[in-house]
Amino acid sequence: MSLLRRRKPITESSDSKPLLEKEEEEHHQEDDDDDDEEGNGKNKKTPSKIKKKRGEKPPSKWSCLDTCCWFIGCICITWWLLLFLYNAMPASFPQYVTEAITGPLPDPPGVKLKKEGLEAKHPVVFVPGIVTGGLELWEGRECAEGLFRKRLWGGTFGDVYKRPLCWVEHMSLDNETGLDPCGIRVRPVSGLVAADYFAPGYFVWAVLIANLARIGYEEKTMYMAAYDWRLSFQNTEVRDQTLSRIKSNIELLVATNGGRKVVVIPHSMGVLYFLHFMKWVEAPAPMGGGGGPDWCSKHIKAVVNIGGPFLGVPKAIAGLFSAEAKDIAVARALAPGFLDNDIFQFQTLQHVMRMSRTWDSTMSMIPRGGDTIWGGLDWSPEDGYPCSKKRENDTQITDQAGADNAVCKARSANYGRIISFGKDVAEAPSSDIERIDFRGAIKGLSAANTTCRDVWTEYHDMGLAGIKAVAEYKTYTAESVVDLLHFVAPKMMARGTAHFSYGIADNLDDPKYKHYKYWSNPLETTLPNAPDMEIFSLYGVGLQTERAYVYKLSPHAECSIPFKIDTSADDEATCLRDGVYSVDGDETVPVLSAGFMCAKGWRGKTRFNPSGVRTYVREYDHSPPANLLEGRGTLSGAHVDIMGNFALIEDVIRIAAGASGKELGGDQVHSNIFNWSEKINLRLDNEAMQ
Repeated sequence: MSLLRRRKPITESSDSKPLLEKEEEEHHQEDDDDDDEEGNGKNKKTPSKIKKKRGEKPPSKWSCLDTCCWFIGCICITWWLLLFLYNAMPASFPQYVTEAITGPLPDPPGVKLKKEGLEAKHPVVFVPGIVTGGLELWEGRECAEGLFRKRLWGGTFGDVYKRPLCWVEHMSLDNETGLDPCGIRVRPVSGLVAADYFAPGYFVWAVLIANLARIGYEEKTMYMAAYDWRLSFQNTEVRDQTLSRIKSNIELLVATNGGRKVVVIPHSMGVLYFLHFMKWVEAPAPMGGGGGPDWCSKHIKAVVNIGGPFLGVPKAIAGLFSAEAKDIAVARALAPGFLDNDIFQFQTLQHVMRMSRTWDSTMSMIPRGGDTIWGGLDWSPEDGYPCSKKRENDTQITDQAGADNAVCKARSANYGRIISFGKDVAEAPSSDIERIDFRGAIKGLSAANTTCRDVWTEYHDMGLAGIKAVAEYKTYTAESVVDLLHFVAPKMMARGTAHFSYGIADNLDDPKYKHYKYWSNPLETTLPNAPDMEIFSLYGVGLQTERAYVYKLSPHAECSIPFKIDTSADDEATCLRDGVYSVDGDETVPVLSAGFMCAKGWRGKTRFNPSGVRTYVREYDHSPPANLLEGRGTLSGAHVDIMGNFALIEDVIRIAAGASGKELGGDQVHSNIFNWSEKINLRLDNEAMQ
C-alpha cells in the first residue's frame, strides 16, 4: 500500500523558501504519489488531487438572470434567423407551400374580374375607421425629442415601449376642449399609406387597394380620406378642415374622371363619419360645407359601408365604463392584478381610460335608439338567439306558430340589460329586482389624489357613495346607460353630448335637427335627396359578438377602476361566457347595428329616407382559415379581417366598375336580421308622433 503524504500548512513563520519553489516541490511530490499509486494498480485519488490549487476561482453558479439572458438571446437569434430566411426566400414560396398542402388557390378577385373584362370606372374614396389610421407628431414636449413626423399611432409602435407615459401624454386630447393640448400637435398621416397597413404585416385597406389596382385603378383614381379619428366629427373640420378637404377631393375626382361619380367605401366608425359628412356638405355655411341640397346626388354613385356600427356598439359602453372589453376582461382573470398594478410607474388600465376618455370619437359609438332599438329589461330583438353555430334561419320552419313556441320554450338571455351587476340580476325577472335610482345620489368626497402619479379618472371624484349608488341600481338598458355615463364621467359626456346624440327624432322637420350633433345618428337625420344613389351595408356574421355584460365591484383603492367585468359568470345556454353575453355579428358590431337601417330603417321611402335611396344588405358568413399558411384567411367575417374577404372584395370591385345592387344580386343574408328588424317598433311614416 502506498503511503499518503500530508503537506504541512504553509505559514509565514515556518516557510523560508520562495513561494514558486515550494509550489514546484509540491507538484513533484504529487507526481511521485501518482506514480506510486499506478505502480500498485490503485486508482484511489489523493487529497491533494481533490483540493483546488491556490489562487484558482471557484466555478460561478448559474443564476436566474443568466437563464433569462440566455432565453432572450435564443429568441432574438431565432427571430433574426427567421426574418433573414423570410426576406431571402422567393416571393412565391409561401404560395407554393400553401398550394402543395391545400391545392391550387383561387385567383384574387382583381385577377378574376380582369379576366372577365372589368375595368376601372368610378373613382373610389376610402374612409377609414377608428384606430386604423396612422397619426404622426408635428409638435411635442421635451420627452418626445427626435419624434418629429414619426408615427405615434400605427407602424411599429416602438415609442410605446420606449417612453410609455410620454406616448400617453401626446396621444391624449385636452379634457376640456377635446382638441390639442398646449404644445402638442398630432396629425393624421396622408395618402393611401395612412391606413393600408395598421402595423407591419397587418393589412387593413392594402388587399382591397391591390385588387382594385389589378383592374386599372391607381392613385389618381383612389383617395384615402384620412382624418384624426380621436376628434369629434365636427372638430376634424374645426381644427384640420378635413371635411372641406374631402369635399374638394371628391369634386376633383369627379372632374378629372369624365364626370363619373365616386364610390365611397367607409369602414367601421368611418361609416358614421361619412354620414356626418353627407349632412355637412349640403348644409349652409358656416356650420356646413355649403354644397347645396343636390351635392350628393351629383357626386356620389354609391356608399358601400363595411362593418358599419350605424346604431352604435355595446362594446363602446364597456370601454368607456371600465376600460375593458371581453379580451381585456379575460386577461385580467388570467393574470389577476397585473393590468391594475403600477408597472414601471405605468398603471395600465387607468392610463388607457385617462387617454381614451379624451377621444370624443369613442362617444359616437354609444348605442343609439334607446330601448326601442336595443330592448328593455324583459325583451330584446334577438330574444331566442341560439348560441350554437347553427343559426335559426338555417333551419326551414314552415309553421310560424311552432317556431314562436320553440323560441318561447328556449331559455334566452336578457340582452336588453346591457349592464347588470351580478349574474343573478341579469337573469332575474324585472319584477324581482329592487333598484335604487343613482341619478340623484350625492357623490362621496375623496381625499386629494396625491398617490396616483397624475392618473386621472373621474371615478376618483365619485367617492365610495357614488360607486355604491351605481351598483345599487343593479341593471342598465340602452337608455339608462347614457345617464350612467353622465354620472360616472360628467366631463367626458359634457363634451360628447355637444357633438353626438343617441335618441330617435320625433319630427325630423324640427329645426333643432339641423345642428351637427344629430348628423351622424341615422335615427335623427335623413339621407340626402339623391334617388339615384345606392347604399350598401356589407358586414360579417357567424362570430360571437359582445352584446351585454355582467359586472361586479372591484376592491376599492385610491387609483383603481372600481368596476370590472365578472369573468366568473358563465352560462352556455344563454350565450354568457366570461361575463359577456354574445349574439351574432363580426366580433365587434352586432348584426342589429350593422344591418337594421338598410334592412328596415331606410328600406323604401321612409321618414329617414324621403327620396327612396335604394339600400342593400350583404352578409358574409365567417369561415376561419384552413391552416396557418392562409394567414387571416380569405373568407373571414371578422370586423377588420373582412377587408381581405375575397367575396366582399369582388362585390366592391363590381360596384366600382359600374354594377348596381340589383346586378350584384340584391340582398345576401345569412343571419336573422330581417326577423329581428320586424320586432323593433319604430315609426317609419312621416306623420308626427302624438
